[in-house]
This record gives sequence, structure tokens and C-alpha cells, in this order.
Amino acid sequence: MDFNLNGQTKVISGRVIDEDFETIPLTMIQNSDSILIGQTDLDGYFKIEIPLDTDTLFFRFIAMEWKTIKLTPNCDTIDVILMHDAIYDFMTATKIDRLRMKRFKRLPELHQKAYEKGLFTTMQPCYEQSFVPIKKVKCL
Repeated sequence: MDFNLNGQTKVISGRVIDEDFETIPLTMIQNSDSILIGQTDLDGYFKIEIPLDTDTLFFRFIAMEWKTIKLTPNCDTIDVILMHDAIYDFMTATKIDRLRMKRFKRLPELHQKAYEKGLFTTMQPCYEQSFVPIKKVKCL
């Protein structure tokens, strides 16, 4: 039996850069089941096909914080800024989260600047992202 999947998928394209406006080649893109569905090219661009019911994507790369985004219904161009995965020695989880939140809050401003520089095709993201605090690890 052959199934026709036409119309049951959509194409998403975009670009991935870091906080310093540098492209991130070979960034992995996964769905909520942790299945690799694509990756960026050497210039940070990607074009993937996803099922219509997929609403969450994960972007990951070495030395970068994982980015989880929730797609909005008419979102087909995704321009993403990944934050560097910094090492915070001798700090409490509260202080680390405060420093990370400060960087996270700058992402919309950086997105606008990337658009003005011609790195992004969208003026603002068409997806939702939320800050994920560091979990406290309990020692036994």
C-alpha cells in the first residue's frame, strides 16, 4: 500500500547564527521526539520538511545552549540566534540564571540587528521561545 503524504507536511527554512552574528554550520535540528530532521549548511541556512502536527523544534550545536522553539501556525521562515554555552564557575544557580536571563532578554534586539545587517529575512521571530532556568542538582 502506498500512502500519499502531499499536503501533510510543510517546508520550513531559515538561518542560524550566534550572539556575535557568526553563522553556525551543521547545527542539528530535531523534533520533540529527538529525531534529527535536518541541519544547517556551511553558511547556517537550512530547509526542512516537517509534518503539519510538529510544533516544537530543537536546535543544538557544540558549545551552544540548546534552543527550543514553539512554532506559530503560519511560521515558515525561522531565523534563530543561539546563545553561547558559557561556563560559570563558583556561582549559585540563581546568579547563573540571572546572567543567562540578561543575555536571553537581548535576543529580540539582536534579531532586529541581524535583520538590519541582512543576515535574517524576518524582522522579528515568528515563533515562541521561553527561558529555561538551570535545574538545581541535589547531592546525595
